Amino acid sequence: MNPIKKLLKARKKKKNLQKSNRFLRKLYETKVGRLLLKALTIPAFSTFVGNIMDSKYSKPIIVPFMKLNGIDLDEYEDRVFDCFNDFFTRQIKAENRIIDYTPEHLISPCDGRISVYPINEETIFPIKGSQYTMFSILRNRELAEEYKGGTCVVVRLSVDNYHRYCYIDNGTKTDNIFVPGVLHTVNPLAFEHVEVFKENCREYTILHTENFGDVIHMEVGALLVGQISNYHGACAIERGAEKGRFEYGGSTIVLFFKKGTIELHDRLWTNTAIDIETPIKMGEMIGYKAK
Repeated sequence: MNPIKKLLKARKKKKNLQKSNRFLRKLYETKVGRLLLKALTIPAFSTFVGNIMDSKYSKPIIVPFMKLNGIDLDEYEDRVFDCFNDFFTRQIKAENRIIDYTPEHLISPCDGRISVYPINEETIFPIKGSQYTMFSILRNRELAEEYKGGTCVVVRLSVDNYHRYCYIDNGTKTDNIFVPGVLHTVNPLAFEHVEVFKENCREYTILHTENFGDVIHMEVGALLVGQISNYHGACAIERGAEKGRFEYGGSTIVLFFKKGTIELHDRLWTNTAIDIETPIKMGEMIGYKAK
């Protein structure tokens, strides 16, 4: 792309993001906005929106959404979209997401921005506007104890990211465990700085990997994301194979590793310490098998 066009595109995307942030502030920080949000977060509304996104009536949304978020379809397979979800879950061209198959290399399961945290009793993981401890996110104290002293990797996807995700290593997996959460809890009479987010719906499985031990792979939903679509139950898995996808909204993938199983790149720790998320692509190396 021409450098000038690239610069103009980046400026336009930044301007659109600023508009979006102003809208979100009004939604979350005013009484009227929180009243509206309370209605929007009723489960039936998410189901209703999901049905629309799967229908032909959502097609007119696609082009404005692309322009608003600066999405370039050149990276993706050429096809006709029958509905918004067809577009949102679009398949990328294989050559545009190269998987690192070196066994000792730890890869990212998806596109997004990474933050990393040590796992201990005091650690709070900020995920999709909510704050979790190891126990509260799993709702399983015994399992949480197994990962004490380990490492948490959070990969946040935005709406312009590729919304499919892959397995990080060869091995086997358990069945998927769904944790029903409240996407947001809102008190419309509360003061401005009340905790607006509470819990997100999420789904996790334990990957018995060849190189990194038992890894918890979790998908976390967000507002209007009622679809965490995992393809497999308990089965054998292969590094780089598609595990699932998110539909109609941005979301997050979280990986939990046991103590002494991995070593992450130093820059991930450094960036997280100063509140910088590190951009990453699916299949890129983020660390190593511990020696």
